Amino acid sequence: MKTERGVLILSALMALIVGSAAVTAASITHSKAILLDGLFNLVYFLVALVTVRISALTIQPDDRKFPFGYGYFESLVNAGKGLLILGVSLFALGDAVLALFSGGRAIVAGPAILYALFATLTCSFTAWTLHRARARLDTPLVRADFENWLINSLISGSVLLTFCFIPVARWLGWHQIVPYVDSVLVIAVVLFCLGMPIRMARGALMELLNRAPPRTLRRPVRAAIDAALADLPVRQLEVRMVRPGRQLYVMTHVVLPADYPPAGGLAALDAIRERLRRAVTEVYPNTVTDTVFTADPRWAEPCEGGRGDDGVAQP
Repeated sequence: MKTERGVLILSALMALIVGSAAVTAASITHSKAILLDGLFNLVYFLVALVTVRISALTIQPDDRKFPFGYGYFESLVNAGKGLLILGVSLFALGDAVLALFSGGRAIVAGPAILYALFATLTCSFTAWTLHRARARLDTPLVRADFENWLINSLISGSVLLTFCFIPVARWLGWHQIVPYVDSVLVIAVVLFCLGMPIRMARGALMELLNRAPPRTLRRPVRAAIDAALADLPVRQLEVRMVRPGRQLYVMTHVVLPADYPPAGGLAALDAIRERLRRAVTEVYPNTVTDTVFTADPRWAEPCEGGRGDDGVAQP
């Protein structure tokens, strides 16, 4: 896969194939664990159709309707994806607990083993393909799909081993535990993978709420800005950053002495802005920078909501 769109289309098609196979196998085996796997993948397929469209939007420049670009759409998709998977997981968890306390459920082991083998091989192949694609296309959308398929392959492998245990248990005469295997498996799978949708949704929601990016990104960006402005008589420097999806927005307020006259006027200040932009881009390529020069520290300091110009709280 050479393009992000191609990787996302492959991921969507594989989710449809595995989801359809799971729903068919669940109707034969009566396994809720397989049905859960099918619902996971069909939900992911539906969201993936939107993801393919969003991947095309995120590379477009800003316009009149979206003056800050389309980066937030990427966070919105990842948030929706995480919340949908979380909802399906919690529903399956509740159903499995009820089944566990009502005597469990019998499943047909042979077809269940065949499906689990097919799912393990298919999910592992998809995860491996996306892992190779990340070497060239390590974007938030591709990264989220890779994590999904990696967990999918681990779950499918665990399901395969568990289903293989059923004929062994029957051969050993442990018939009383066989009806509980499927419910216990669903509970174990949900608890194992519950962190992934929570982490995905939380991270995307924080981006939608304009939370600052992690320190591992903020620190090198701030260091690059400090180095780019090192030859200026800076009295105060305020740097604000947000990162919706793959796009980093950096607003820098530089407080200079009131009597500081740049030799080239506005052209000199524009040259400093360009120098700062290049420095930040070397740290993080997908960056939009906005640099403001001022002599009044009020324009650089953090906003104080609800206060007027005189500093008195307004009703």
